[in-house]
Amino acid sequence: MKKNLIYLFLDQLSFEVSSLKRMNKSTDIVMMCELDEQMCQVPHHQQKIAYWLSTMRHFAEKLRMAGIQVHYVALEDADNTHTITGELLRAKALFSPDAIIIADSSEWHWQEKINQLIKNHSLPVEWLSDDRFFCEKSEFFSWAKGKKKLLMEYFYREMRKKHRILVDEKGKPVGGEWNYDKQNRQPPKSTISSPPRLSHKKSTIIKESIALVKKRYNHHFGHLNRFYYAVTSEQAMLELNHFIEKLLPHFGEYQDIMQYNEAYLYHSLLSSYINSGLLLPRQVCAAAVKAFQQGKIPLNSAEGFIRQILGWREYIRGIYWMYMPQYAASNTLHATRALPAFYWSGKTQMRCLSNVVQQTMDHAYSHHIQRLMVTGNFALLSGINVNAVHEWYLAVYADAYEWVEMPNTIGMALFADGGIVASKPYAASGAYIQRMSNFCKGCAFNVKEAIGEKACPFNSLYWSFLNRHRSLFQVNPRMTYMYATWDKFSTEKQTAILNKAQYYLQLLEKNKL
Repeated sequence: MKKNLIYLFLDQLSFEVSSLKRMNKSTDIVMMCELDEQMCQVPHHQQKIAYWLSTMRHFAEKLRMAGIQVHYVALEDADNTHTITGELLRAKALFSPDAIIIADSSEWHWQEKINQLIKNHSLPVEWLSDDRFFCEKSEFFSWAKGKKKLLMEYFYREMRKKHRILVDEKGKPVGGEWNYDKQNRQPPKSTISSPPRLSHKKSTIIKESIALVKKRYNHHFGHLNRFYYAVTSEQAMLELNHFIEKLLPHFGEYQDIMQYNEAYLYHSLLSSYINSGLLLPRQVCAAAVKAFQQGKIPLNSAEGFIRQILGWREYIRGIYWMYMPQYAASNTLHATRALPAFYWSGKTQMRCLSNVVQQTMDHAYSHHIQRLMVTGNFALLSGINVNAVHEWYLAVYADAYEWVEMPNTIGMALFADGGIVASKPYAASGAYIQRMSNFCKGCAFNVKEAIGEKACPFNSLYWSFLNRHRSLFQVNPRMTYMYATWDKFSTEKQTAILNKAQYYLQLLEKNKL
């Protein structure tokens, strides 16, 4: 009888992954590996590694309880080669499988490593499509073919219609609008705080995983003392239900708000579970639709949340696979400045940046507006090296896998892809941060000033950025107003602003900002 070896990546922790759905329990072996090659690809957050180890070990235990034979290579196994290619070759020698079945890797470089292994060693690998996503890669490529601009909004509408999500029997959007973003961009009316979140009891596996991270990866970014993650599909489902019931009713209204010392607010924290396989995108969207239909949540909250998963997440995956590997080298704005040290320490006088980095150190999490409009915006305005910023985002967030992080960073935050993802750069002065947060209160800098002694660095850097890239952006109709405003400034004021920006960039290079 044919014997297969089924290899699972660390983000394929679901019985619904295509490779497991084809499994013959009486003959096949499931293979899982803990590899330094993956843990140290970048200095991944300590909580992220602890999460990976905990979820993988719990899932392996669940497989064994289901009567499935598991070949599990742990970090400290004496024979562990710590590379994916080394372990596949070793497994081939150990088990002599007729075929090695693998659902598509979510990341281009792991897939490429295995393809090279197939080529060089005649490894009997059979790739399967990862059908946990709403949209197959080939389907996205077909949708994109011949289009001058790949607008996420139109892709999202197609997905809504195809999967019959928040549409009527004629395929029209429930409520009459496809997008309720205008209702989801309100500034905070007063200080708000995060509602209570679930905290799961630490199993023996979690405790052992944390101890192992402290032993092997204590030089990596972040802190380990606030590990509250769900590590099984059952726990992740509790997180989903809690979000739908307690948080989603207010998610739309509050999703763009930033608050000092509040990492979570009304955000779901589900992305880590979806991206690793503990939750499926379809079940998450279905839960939101059901809550809306039962009158438990408003339409703008349901639509805004579903758009992040059915629209943005699927769109970003399509962009990644369509343009890799060239996409990784994108640098349209020729950004080369070194990544500031405070991205790793949080030690800067800028209160917004300091607090967002500190939250990230504590939680391995920061919600999407903080990622885009604080850390991302500053890197964009300052011309920080694109690859360094990409690797930082990949390292510090528990939900960051290259396929989803890279286009969000290179395309959305840094405009380094020249406009494939974003129709304009997400550049903003300190006024945006003041409007959408309370970060500016108590800051060493004055958000109202651009050239004073304590002027907010975001202000002069913003105008300097626009001036520096004028030839590229002045033709963009969405940026006409910004350039018209700049042109109204006197020559003396423009010069003072540009000098102030240069002064701050010099401080940045000396790690004194």
